[in-house]
Amino acid sequence: MTNSVEVVHRSYNRVRIKYGLLKNHYVDSGMLQAYLEDLDGIKEVRVNKNAASVILFFDDINGSLADTLDILEALTLYDILDNNAENSVCVSCVDTEEESSYEGIIKAAAPFALMPFRNDTVNQVGTLTATTPLMLNGVKELATEGVTSHVLESLAVGVSLWQKDYLAANSTNLLLEVGEYIEHTMVKKSDDMLRNLIKPNIEQVWVIKEDTEVQVHSNEIAVGDIVIVNAGDTIPIDGHIVEGQALVNQASMTGESVPVEKKRGDNVLSGTVIEEGRIKIWVEYVGKNTATARVSNYIQDALNQQSKTSQNAYKLADKLVPMTLGLAGFAYVMTRDWQRVAAVLQADYSCALKLATPVAFKSTLKHAGENGMMIKGSQTLENLSEVDTVVFDKTGTLTYGDLEVEEVKVFGKGWSKKSVLDLAASAEEHYFHPVAEAVVKAAKSEDFVHVHHDEVEFIVSHGVVTYSEGKKVVIGNRHFLEDDEGITFTKSQMKVREKYKADGKILLFIGYDHKLLGMIVLNDHIREDAKDMVLRLRASGIKNIYMLTGDIQSKAEEVGTLLGIDKVYADLKPTDKADIVKSLSTKGAKVAFVGDGINDAPALINAHVGISMAKSADIATATADVSLLKDSIMSIAELKELSDKTMKLIKSNYHVTVGANSAILLAATFGKISPITTSLLHNGTTVGLLVRAIRGVR
Repeated sequence: MTNSVEVVHRSYNRVRIKYGLLKNHYVDSGMLQAYLEDLDGIKEVRVNKNAASVILFFDDINGSLADTLDILEALTLYDILDNNAENSVCVSCVDTEEESSYEGIIKAAAPFALMPFRNDTVNQVGTLTATTPLMLNGVKELATEGVTSHVLESLAVGVSLWQKDYLAANSTNLLLEVGEYIEHTMVKKSDDMLRNLIKPNIEQVWVIKEDTEVQVHSNEIAVGDIVIVNAGDTIPIDGHIVEGQALVNQASMTGESVPVEKKRGDNVLSGTVIEEGRIKIWVEYVGKNTATARVSNYIQDALNQQSKTSQNAYKLADKLVPMTLGLAGFAYVMTRDWQRVAAVLQADYSCALKLATPVAFKSTLKHAGENGMMIKGSQTLENLSEVDTVVFDKTGTLTYGDLEVEEVKVFGKGWSKKSVLDLAASAEEHYFHPVAEAVVKAAKSEDFVHVHHDEVEFIVSHGVVTYSEGKKVVIGNRHFLEDDEGITFTKSQMKVREKYKADGKILLFIGYDHKLLGMIVLNDHIREDAKDMVLRLRASGIKNIYMLTGDIQSKAEEVGTLLGIDKVYADLKPTDKADIVKSLSTKGAKVAFVGDGINDAPALINAHVGISMAKSADIATATADVSLLKDSIMSIAELKELSDKTMKLIKSNYHVTVGANSAILLAATFGKISPITTSLLHNGTTVGLLVRAIRGVR
């Protein structure tokens, strides 16, 4: 299968391409950028997923373009993922900007040392030397981009030079350099705030090989290995503890300030640090699938992504440039005063409009990340502020998902409760989802005896299949056993099922040799803070809150009433969730869907904003727009509040920008302030707004 690749613009060693693969929801723009930057002959890459556009800069476009286009056409999602796995959790994979330099400021300030000589020739040469780079950049930008704010600034300096007002020219140039340095520093700081969330690469790891502890490179770790982590070490993988206990500092991933005690059976995240103790971890996720790698990918995407609000700010700033130029012309026609013209040309809106918005977004993304809420870019944050409907999956979301086995019902002759539980646990112990963990935990509490079986096949949204003593073993929900495997339920078995279903229990069915062997009854508990979370959502302006579940209607209504939920959808099949989200969206609702399971992935994709819980299945996390790293349902309300406050800050900054710069522009037009004062006020306003934006919201 090939991708659509269309060259829409080409210039010297630069090409812009319309790229069809970027329309695939699963393609991460940061990962694609990292992949393309590794190709021979490519110097720089810019990816805009919203526009499905890629801009490539080549060392030699004639020698590399044709080969690159062939690679793009044949590229698949799996190629990108494999490349990311090889380079995951690598700080060097995220672009680093050069440190801001004082060199420009020093050069701009140098002519002031010549002022005491009061020699026009000396001052003219010194001023021309200092301001030429600014004016040349203005000419280049005029030729490539048209009339921009930088063109106006260079024109203002040029007017002062023409008038032989060297003090005004040098002062303006110096203030522009100082302003640009501060702005660059502020923007870089906002990027660095996000990049600081990326954890350092861990190269050497202790693992158990043939009953011996050996040190290997982290790239050699595979799923199923046993990794040893000691006090003071950073955990390099995601997995479950099989031996030992420790105090784990999870602040870097979840925002929890107090270390958490972890013991056998508990899961641990990469990037967290052991303060006390020693543990052995069964490796569940490595490379691109670890929590740290997901953080890295989210950050890369956040740095690349531009929201609709940012795009609108850019467009408005560009539209206001001709107005500034027109007022400068008006001032000259009315007064013939070139000093007034020079002052007007510096009072543009561009810097504050174009910089303050993305900086505010990044500040909030960083704050959310520090508190265990990974938001995939500024557009997602903006989308969150538009949400008016929140839809929750029940199990593992509104409930803890920490299931407990309450009862084992046996339907097969010659089988006991323990033997049925041992068979189910033997197949389920290969997977770390809530049902499997509950079954294995219950079996171990009853002196678990492992039942020999063949390789286990995991079937998405259904269950597991294996063979034991030549007999087919099928474990999963009723739809899986009945509809897919053809196992029929007798009337008495259905009566037992309906009884537990009416009580709101979660049921797991075991089929053996094409017959129903048994049923495991599990129970879950509603999160204590779920009701308070619902109240906070309503206080933040959410109009409708719904719940989706496979429970029977009566039990679902009971939970919905307890939590204050507007409507519940019960007796659902896995595919029904996405259909409900689509239906709500079609009716005009801006839907946030919160889920954790494999079968939640389609709904997460179709929602305005998809949010995955901390213990979510990998595909749910991959498809979500927001990934929670701490297991707290209250994070949903916090996300909504953060997004609303961020948009309020951005709108406030916008009004201040337009108001302040309009006042400066009018004052300059009517000759109330000089070019130097205009530059000082304009740059001071911009820097003040950037400081306000980088402080962000809390």
